Amino acid sequence: MGHKFNTSDEVFDWISNFINVERGQKLKKFSVDTMEVLAKIAGHPERCAPSIHVAGSKGKGSVTGMLAAILAAAGYRVGRYMSPHVVNIRERLCLGDVYFDEEIYRSAGDELRHIVEELLPAAANPLFDTSTAEGNKPTFWELLTLLFFLCARKANCNVLVVETGMGGRLDSTNILDPLVSVITLIELEHTAILGDTITAIAGEKAGIIKTNKPLILAKQNDEALELFKKKATEKNSPLYYFPEISELSNVNITPKGTEFTLIQKQSNSSFISIPLPGKVQAENASLAIAAVKTAFPEISEDAINRGLANLKIPGRFENITANDSFPPFIIDGAHTPESLTLCIETFCSLYGEGGVLLFGCAADKDAAAMAKIAYPHFSKIVITTPGTFKLSNPEKVYEAFLHTDAVVELVKDTQEAVRRAIEFAKTSLPILGTGSFYLVSEIRKFAAGDIPFYQ
Repeated sequence: MGHKFNTSDEVFDWISNFINVERGQKLKKFSVDTMEVLAKIAGHPERCAPSIHVAGSKGKGSVTGMLAAILAAAGYRVGRYMSPHVVNIRERLCLGDVYFDEEIYRSAGDELRHIVEELLPAAANPLFDTSTAEGNKPTFWELLTLLFFLCARKANCNVLVVETGMGGRLDSTNILDPLVSVITLIELEHTAILGDTITAIAGEKAGIIKTNKPLILAKQNDEALELFKKKATEKNSPLYYFPEISELSNVNITPKGTEFTLIQKQSNSSFISIPLPGKVQAENASLAIAAVKTAFPEISEDAINRGLANLKIPGRFENITANDSFPPFIIDGAHTPESLTLCIETFCSLYGEGGVLLFGCAADKDAAAMAKIAYPHFSKIVITTPGTFKLSNPEKVYEAFLHTDAVVELVKDTQEAVRRAIEFAKTSLPILGTGSFYLVSEIRKFAAGDIPFYQ
């Protein structure tokens, strides 16, 4: 083996040199072929432990985090893979809800580079012919996914909870053969890659359904539901459709979280408390519970309750105000019309109408639709750049938000925009920062250095 990494930062810096679709870089095609070759050379680390696979347009990150929290509370060593990150890229590759040890990242990185730089060229696979274009080399996402599996194997994880990056059928994580698959709500997203209809996008997500393995499915519209039923039948996959197996009642949402009663058609009702406000988070928790009970029926109600009660997922309706003398500053990664609707409904139900909105979204998002949803509810709106990780057009977003009586300002520098939102809030108006996980990440970064009441 050649040069070794000295730190985990070096590992992630090296991976970042490869093509990254998240940054808007283009591939000739999407395929799992490359990942299958890489996994074979690596000795199939994805098979080091049984797994649960999660896809969907909205809520998949929350469901993944909840699954990992429950399994960790039950005593499992959980490898958790989710994206995007909010503060640190290591959030994507975790042992439960904490980072792997530094040595795990570093040694897994050494193994990964050995595979890519030495074993892969020697494999004489036509996918990696040295005469082919750059697009045929491994991508950032493929290498990050393989790094996770290598970390999980080195850390002796005994269960994996894995969220897809984009879609499902052609996603690099889809080399898994999970105990159970989970698909959350489907929306129009990534239409240039996944298709421009709900049916097309659902078809891509349905690619994670595996033969004879159960599917836990969130509530869907009729179009998506019919497709999932068809795919589950083709795969002989038992389908557990949330509205048919569970019901929520007595939902109580407070700034500290959500309490509800989960009524499961085949078992007793249970009282659940999660530290995330919002009915949608109650629905996400219910999906996670159904998946856990299907994959690991021996897990106790106590482990489920403890896991969810201690849940920690950054950037999901998170209040970064630590001092009660200041108004709440909520950050949430809502980046689709449906998720933004639910986020704003929760925000206004807790803190009232007329607060401050700090908003930024990537160029591939439906800014006009999200503006129409958001602007009636805020008196001050600051439009900004959601960081530099993805291409954005804040001027276009600003124009979409001008059809309102609210004060709307364009402050392209994100750090200045955070300060401007706080100036608007003064000591009485609540702030909601949303539209992109990348914006949430930027808010957190600047808040840590510039906001005295940051927690």
